[in-house]
Amino acid sequence: MGEFRLDGNAAAGPLREVFSFEVTTAQYSCVGCGRTDRLGAAMVYEVRQLGTIVRCPSCDNPLIRLAHNREGYLVDLRGTRYLTTG
Repeated sequence: MGEFRLDGNAAAGPLREVFSFEVTTAQYSCVGCGRTDRLGAAMVYEVRQLGTIVRCPSCDNPLIRLAHNREGYLVDLRGTRYLTTG
């Protein structure tokens, strides 16, 4: 099982399946350290056969976890205070 670290723009493809807006330009606030930034500035880890994890570049807190199986998508946003398109 391989793990690949990418920039936040790499999350655009998988997250496009769940959100109807351009997620890389969305603003987030991290629960761990309070950082606010565009999601495109976050770190993305794609773990083969498990899913995608978007992490805060300041504190490494998992902002978004995305997994996909036959029944659909599982999105965990507990690491974000908010995610906004504005």
